[in-house]
Amino acid sequence: MALLITLTTHSDKRGNLTVIENEIPFKVKRTFYIYGVDDSIRGGHRHHKTHQACICVHGSCIVSNDDGTTKQEFVLDHPSKCLILEPRDWHTMHHFTPHAVFLVFASELFDPNDYIYEPYSH
Repeated sequence: MALLITLTTHSDKRGNLTVIENEIPFKVKRTFYIYGVDDSIRGGHRHHKTHQACICVHGSCIVSNDDGTTKQEFVLDHPSKCLILEPRDWHTMHHFTPHAVFLVFASELFDPNDYIYEPYSH
Protein backbone atom coordinates (compact mmCIF):
# COMPACT_ATOMS: atom_id res chain seq x y z
CA MET A 1 0.00 0.00 0.00
CA ALA A 2 1.29 3.47 -0.87
CA LEU A 3 2.43 5.66 2.00
CA LEU A 4 2.76 9.45 2.05
CA ILE A 5 5.58 10.69 4.28
CA THR A 6 6.79 14.18 5.15
CA LEU A 7 10.47 14.84 4.62
CA THR A 8 12.41 16.86 7.19
CA THR A 9 12.60 20.49 6.09
CA HIS A 10 14.62 23.27 7.69
CA SER A 11 13.36 26.78 6.93
CA ASP A 12 14.68 30.22 7.77
CA LYS A 13 14.87 33.63 6.13
CA ARG A 14 17.34 32.28 3.56
CA GLY A 15 14.94 29.62 2.27
CA ASN A 16 14.27 25.93 2.74
CA LEU A 17 16.43 22.83 2.91
CA THR A 18 14.70 19.46 2.64
CA VAL A 19 16.73 16.44 3.70
CA ILE A 20 16.44 12.84 2.50
CA GLU A 21 18.63 10.62 4.66
CA ASN A 22 16.90 7.64 6.23
CA GLU A 23 13.31 8.22 5.11
CA ILE A 24 13.42 6.09 1.97
CA PRO A 25 12.95 2.45 3.05
CA PHE A 26 15.14 0.91 0.33
CA LYS A 27 18.53 1.31 -1.30
CA VAL A 28 18.30 3.68 -4.28
CA LYS A 29 19.71 2.23 -7.50
CA ARG A 30 18.07 4.58 -10.03
CA THR A 31 16.93 8.20 -10.03
CA PHE A 32 14.92 9.94 -12.74
CA TYR A 33 12.64 12.93 -13.12
CA ILE A 34 9.72 13.84 -15.34
CA TYR A 35 9.08 17.38 -16.51
CA GLY A 36 7.57 19.31 -19.41
CA VAL A 37 4.40 17.23 -19.12
CA ASP A 38 1.35 18.34 -21.08
CA ASP A 39 -2.12 17.07 -20.15
CA SER A 40 -0.95 13.46 -20.61
CA ILE A 41 -1.28 10.72 -18.02
CA ARG A 42 2.08 9.22 -17.05
CA GLY A 43 2.81 5.89 -15.38
CA GLY A 44 0.06 3.34 -15.88
CA HIS A 45 1.93 0.38 -14.47
CA ARG A 46 3.14 -1.49 -11.41
CA HIS A 47 6.23 -3.62 -10.89
CA HIS A 48 7.37 -7.10 -9.98
CA LYS A 49 10.27 -5.86 -7.81
CA THR A 50 10.75 -2.08 -7.91
CA HIS A 51 9.89 0.16 -4.96
CA GLN A 52 9.71 3.91 -5.65
CA ALA A 53 9.82 7.17 -3.70
CA CYS A 54 8.14 10.04 -5.58
CA ILE A 55 8.44 13.78 -4.93
CA CYS A 56 7.03 16.64 -6.96
CA VAL A 57 9.93 19.00 -6.26
CA HIS A 58 8.35 21.85 -8.23
CA GLY A 59 4.68 22.45 -8.97
CA SER A 60 2.20 19.69 -8.28
CA CYS A 61 0.52 16.60 -9.66
CA ILE A 62 -1.89 13.88 -8.58
CA VAL A 63 -0.86 10.25 -8.19
CA SER A 64 -3.71 7.75 -8.47
CA ASN A 65 -2.87 4.40 -6.91
CA ASP A 66 -4.47 0.96 -6.81
CA ASP A 67 -2.83 -1.83 -4.78
CA GLY A 68 -5.36 -4.44 -5.86
CA THR A 69 -7.70 -3.84 -2.90
CA THR A 70 -7.62 -0.09 -2.23
CA LYS A 71 -7.72 2.86 -4.62
CA GLN A 72 -6.27 6.15 -3.41
CA GLU A 73 -5.34 9.57 -4.77
CA PHE A 74 -2.41 11.59 -3.47
CA VAL A 75 -1.79 15.26 -4.20
CA LEU A 76 1.91 15.95 -4.32
CA ASP A 77 2.00 19.72 -4.01
CA HIS A 78 5.01 20.43 -1.79
CA PRO A 79 8.63 19.29 -2.08
CA SER A 80 8.51 17.87 1.45
CA LYS A 81 5.82 15.32 0.48
CA CYS A 82 7.23 11.96 -0.55
CA LEU A 83 5.03 9.11 -1.77
CA ILE A 84 6.42 5.61 -1.22
CA LEU A 85 5.11 3.09 -3.77
CA GLU A 86 5.46 -0.66 -3.37
CA PRO A 87 5.80 -2.97 -6.39
CA ARG A 88 2.10 -3.95 -6.24
CA ASP A 89 0.99 -0.28 -6.50
CA TRP A 90 -0.47 0.29 -9.99
CA HIS A 91 -0.15 4.04 -10.39
CA THR A 92 -0.69 6.94 -12.75
CA MET A 93 0.46 10.54 -12.48
CA HIS A 94 -1.72 13.28 -13.92
CA HIS A 95 -2.87 16.89 -13.62
CA PHE A 96 0.69 18.21 -13.67
CA THR A 97 0.91 21.96 -13.19
CA PRO A 98 2.98 23.93 -15.71
CA HIS A 99 6.71 23.55 -15.02
CA ALA A 100 6.16 20.66 -12.58
CA VAL A 101 9.20 18.48 -11.88
CA PHE A 102 8.45 14.95 -10.60
CA LEU A 103 11.45 13.19 -9.05
CA VAL A 104 11.58 9.41 -8.53
CA PHE A 105 14.03 7.28 -6.56
CA ALA A 106 13.81 3.59 -7.52
CA SER A 107 15.09 0.46 -5.80
CA GLU A 108 16.03 -1.26 -9.06
CA LEU A 109 17.76 -0.42 -12.31
CA PHE A 110 15.50 -0.16 -15.34
CA ASP A 111 14.30 -3.56 -16.53
CA PRO A 112 11.44 -3.71 -19.04
CA ASN A 113 10.50 -7.16 -17.69
CA ASP A 114 9.78 -5.63 -14.26
CA TYR A 115 6.77 -3.65 -15.57
CA ILE A 116 3.15 -4.84 -15.37
CA TYR A 117 0.93 -2.62 -17.53
CA GLU A 118 -2.45 -4.29 -16.95
CA PRO A 119 -4.49 -2.58 -14.22
CA TYR A 120 -6.17 -4.65 -11.55
CA SER A 121 -9.65 -5.89 -12.42
CA HIS A 122 -11.97 -5.26 -9.47
